[in-house]
Amino acid sequence: MTRVISGPPRFAWFKLTGYPCGGLIHTLPLRPMSRLRAFAPLLFLIAIGIAVAASGVLQQLAPNRIMAEQAGWLYAIAAHPTLAYVIFILVLTLTIATAMPGPLFVIIAGGMLFGMGRAIGLSLIGEVLGSLLLFYAARHAFGAGKRPPPRFVERVRQGYQANPVSYTLFLRFVPLFPFGGVTIALAWLRCPVWLFTVATALGGAIMLVFETAIGAGVGRSIAQGKGISPSMILEPHIWLPLVGLGLLALVPVLLQRLRSDTSAE
Repeated sequence: MTRVISGPPRFAWFKLTGYPCGGLIHTLPLRPMSRLRAFAPLLFLIAIGIAVAASGVLQQLAPNRIMAEQAGWLYAIAAHPTLAYVIFILVLTLTIATAMPGPLFVIIAGGMLFGMGRAIGLSLIGEVLGSLLLFYAARHAFGAGKRPPPRFVERVRQGYQANPVSYTLFLRFVPLFPFGGVTIALAWLRCPVWLFTVATALGGAIMLVFETAIGAGVGRSIAQGKGISPSMILEPHIWLPLVGLGLLALVPVLLQRLRSDTSAE
């Protein structure tokens, strides 16, 4: 049993325990510490991302580095394919979970090294796993507060809850929004886990078709003895995926135009 001592404000942090050897125990306020503990997983992931980005490890997957060492990469993959698949998935999972800006280069490198088909499958696994790690960390951070959120926040969440499927698919399918930023935003909006997973898998699969196609096209050009140069963009297997990404970026404009036409009628 615990009794709180009443007295001057400067003694408000002291408690008197009811144990036989009890006494005065100094305790710190729990609310700031609990909030810090809630944000610890998210901050830990972000710290890992900053450390990895600062180390320059991901520069090994830059297209020019892959081009210079492609023979060695392909030999290692052929010798240990399962290990290569696992390492690639782990690297992409890490880059997605830490919200680093490097996932696109990892995905393009996968297209260059594994080919379009295998790269899509491996990248999709890494994207879903990394997104779920970041999603759970962000949801744990945002769900720790016990005080009611401000009216504006509650209004935004209510608007999202009115059409969660449409908003979630919209955010995931449009390439204009940062992948990690969308993950954190959906956690803040309290998106259901099943909906987040399905939208991430579907939206990721569509984006990966174009992104891995770019990597596979670059790898094909390198295999044909062509170096990386500005003229490479004129190759159909390079510019067609870029056009596809551009068309996806126009999706919000088209949807807004359709909604305005519908409301005008």
